Amino acid sequence: MTKFRDYHRNIKIRILQIFLSDMVAGAIFPFMAIYFSEYFGAKLTGILLVLNVVIGFIVGIYGGYYSDRMGRKKLMVIAGVIRMFAFFIMAFANSSVLISPELTFIMTLLVMASFGLDGPAADAMIIDITKPSQRKGVYSLMYWCFNLAFAVGGIVGALTFKNYLFELLLTLAITNVLSNILVIFFIEETMEKVEATKEKRVLRSIVKSYKEVAGDKVFIYFVIAGLLIQSIENQMENYIGVRLNEEMPAQSLFFFDVTGVEMVGFLKSENTIIVVLLTVFITKWVSKLKEDRAFLMSIFVFTVGYVAISYFNNVWLLFIFMAVATIGELMRVPIQSDFMASIPSDDKRSSYMAVYGMVFNGSMMISSIFVSLGAIFSTEVMSLLIFASGLLGMAITKKILPDLKERRQLQANQEQSLS
Repeated sequence: MTKFRDYHRNIKIRILQIFLSDMVAGAIFPFMAIYFSEYFGAKLTGILLVLNVVIGFIVGIYGGYYSDRMGRKKLMVIAGVIRMFAFFIMAFANSSVLISPELTFIMTLLVMASFGLDGPAADAMIIDITKPSQRKGVYSLMYWCFNLAFAVGGIVGALTFKNYLFELLLTLAITNVLSNILVIFFIEETMEKVEATKEKRVLRSIVKSYKEVAGDKVFIYFVIAGLLIQSIENQMENYIGVRLNEEMPAQSLFFFDVTGVEMVGFLKSENTIIVVLLTVFITKWVSKLKEDRAFLMSIFVFTVGYVAISYFNNVWLLFIFMAVATIGELMRVPIQSDFMASIPSDDKRSSYMAVYGMVFNGSMMISSIFVSLGAIFSTEVMSLLIFASGLLGMAITKKILPDLKERRQLQANQEQSLS
């Protein structure tokens, strides 16, 4: 196994940059639905959040395209500078000089767009400089760093978002300055120059590739199931966050009172801390269980945990059921990732992964719509809708499990014959 000191310099810097960027995201984004709902109301907030996701998705498509034309570093620098200025303006829009939720929303759009712009470039850079034998270790380290950063960011956001928003946003802007310095002065370009391709031909090729992927029914069912299940977790930053802010009374937690806004941050932090501490243990435990049963049980446990969080207001019950939901998540992710790797053929892997990446954006859109629905329906109805999403995702997964196992076995046989 490759040691950390033997990794390419870009990887080491990228790990630090991930911590800075994701700590920023963890401190601000779980609370933005609450922020906008207070100014615009829950119905309009849901629409605005959907628009946010759509913009991020569209920019992400172009980011993936231009990262292979302009270079990885250029796009990362452009996106980083946009993000930095957006946070500075966002801080100004929440200062003693000016309070403007409208300007804050526009800057939020720019921040989301910047993540879409440099996300594919940063991912491609890691692939450029790693060998296949290194990638599992690199991605595990990045995943651990991502969760640790979100845990730290969630705690910072929970303690500062409500009463010290200007100071928080200013700190985040300065953090982005540091992140940009790392990219501009220390990260090397990794893309080999490629011959320019006419845009019409590229777009035609993309459309053709997506048509072929769309014809794979097992994969499409897998994506739909993943979208429904992922949307449940995203409720934490959307409907559940708004509900806790509006319905949860201030309660004593050890030596201080906790409000709904603060509880959202603590629950997000609990989730990421459990992931950081228990990933290896849960993965080993799940490997000893029967895979089919473990996969379906993980979805059910995960769903029940979040349904309870969407209903209860008691601090200790919320902590307990977040632990339940996180255990379900840790049981599900390794099995789901294993099946995902066995679905695409080698010649269309990028197209499959690009479509699967839509699970995140689609699930964010669904959870954003739930913010508007929460203004119409009761808490009980919303909890039932979340439960129905999980059950439907579990039913679809159960339906395609035999096909998924067959594909994985076929892939294993092909690799064995080649070796």
